[in-house]
Formats: sequence, structure tokens, C-alpha cells
Amino acid sequence: MKFLWKSGRVAFLDEKKVEYIVDCPECGSKSLVRDYERAEIICTECGLVVDQNLIDTGPEWRAFDSEQIIKRSRTGAPMTYLIHDKGLSTVIDWRDQDSSGRAIPSKNRAQLFRIRRWQQRIRVSNAKERNLAIALTELNKVSSKLSLPKNVRETAAVIYRRAVDKGLIRGRSIDGVAAATVYAACRQCKVPRTLDEIAEATRMDRKEIGRVYRYICRELDINLNPTTPIDYIPRFCSELNLNKDVQSKAVEILSKVMDMQITSGRGPMGVSAAAIYIASVLVGERRTQQEISNVAGVTEVTIRNRYKEIAERLEIEVTM
Repeated sequence: MKFLWKSGRVAFLDEKKVEYIVDCPECGSKSLVRDYERAEIICTECGLVVDQNLIDTGPEWRAFDSEQIIKRSRTGAPMTYLIHDKGLSTVIDWRDQDSSGRAIPSKNRAQLFRIRRWQQRIRVSNAKERNLAIALTELNKVSSKLSLPKNVRETAAVIYRRAVDKGLIRGRSIDGVAAATVYAACRQCKVPRTLDEIAEATRMDRKEIGRVYRYICRELDINLNPTTPIDYIPRFCSELNLNKDVQSKAVEILSKVMDMQITSGRGPMGVSAAAIYIASVLVGERRTQQEISNVAGVTEVTIRNRYKEIAERLEIEVTM
């Protein structure tokens, strides 16, 4: 990254882009390109060298496929909040092999076992790290059961770390706080999961998770908007193997419904399921109410009532 001072303002140069939003001091053109061979930024209109001797932040080696990138890279795994020490400490593998893959001689295995045991003790040196190690393991387990993406897991880990730093864990179960942070991360990342799904994955009481969630959001000043029916559309359509046309049609229907405020006082999952049912019929990829009910976790009666309301207000004719 580099900064240029021009006409009383600072222009930011993005290393990954070829064109840069900065005026040429000679002709005022904004068409500037980077010459990677000469390490210069040149104006394509008048040829002026705007800057030179730029530092190349890339590797000094070349790679032509993913295998070569892995072999020639000399850095470790990226930092992650999903490990209590952020993945910055040394990890001794559980297999009795050296760096070349050869088996460790039997006379050295006892020594390796002692080193591995002491390494595990050193990594968790105090009560806070022990708490994080247990909680983040539980958080990963819950996230795996719910098939959550990595960004949601990282967000949940950050929220839990903030709760630990502020002393919000004392007097509450680690599993309960971990479940509440997963629920908060799902809502923050627009990957909605219901409290019932979180409770089923953690085998905890739904009311307890909700109570801890509200407490954490209040203390950490986390303001989350309520989930909308549109948030559930991609997930339900994916589980029902519906194409993009059905998903787009369902979003279009829900946008009209929300503008008309028909969804007020209605459960978002029921409204979303009804919109998917109408869209599947209109596009020609019909799914039965029972199939949608099993995926959305609502009853067929709810879907039937919601889709009748939507069809009547939007004047959509749905053939049974």
C-alpha cells in the first residue's frame, strides 16, 4: 500500500488493482498504471512517471499451480480466533513421525510423549485460557452440527472473547454462553438460525440461551436487527434443491409483501416458506407443502394460511 499527496488530499493506492484513482500532476489524467517490471506508476496519457522504486510485497518465488504454492510457502497457518491462543503457538503432532514422515525410533518415543504432554500444559497456562479452550471447542462443535460457515464461527469466537474480557462469564455455564454467542453471530452475519435449532444442537434450554443472549447483547452493546423472511430464502431453497429462478421469485414476492407490511406479527420462517411455495409453483418447480414444512420447521397449516394471505393481497393465482 502507498499514499500519494496531491492537491491537498491523500489518495490511496490499492496494491491489487491496476488503475489508481489519483490525478496525474502533469496532465490531470486519472489513467495511471503500475509497471511491475520497472516498479513505477506511469500516466498512460502523457507518460509521466508519477512514482518509482516501489516495494514489491509479493514472494520472491514463482508458482504455477496450487501444489507449488503450498510447497514453496514458508509461512504457517493464518491466525484464527477459534483457537484459544489464536493459533500462534507450536503444535506437536500426535503421530510419532519426524518432519520427513519417518517413524520415530522406539527409544525416543517416551521423550516425545513427555514433550507433547508439557506442550499441552504450557499452551493452557491460566484459568482464562482454560476457559477459552473449553468454550471454543464447544463453539466449534455446535457450529459443525449447524453447518455454519467459517466467518460465523470467527464472529462467535470474537464475541465470546469480548464477553470473557468483560467478565460476563462468571456465574454462567460455558455451554450456555457459547450457544448464545453462536446465535448472536448467526444474526450478525445474516445466516439465521432459530433458538430451537441452537437448543437442539447444544441440548440446552431454549429460554436459558435466549436469556444469556439478551444479557450479552446488552452488556457488549451489540445492536442486531430482527431477522427478516428474506434471510431464510437461500438456505431453504438450497435444502430443497431449487434453482436461482425460484429464489429470485421468492425474494421478489417477499419484497412486495414487506412493503405492504403483511408480515407484521407473522413468524419469518412461515412467511418465507409460503413465499417459496408460491414461487416454486409459478416458476414450474413445484415442491409440496409437506416438503417445505420439513425444511422450514413450520407446520403445513402455517404455510397454507400464509400463502393464502400473500396470494390474496398480491392477487396471485396459485393452482393447487
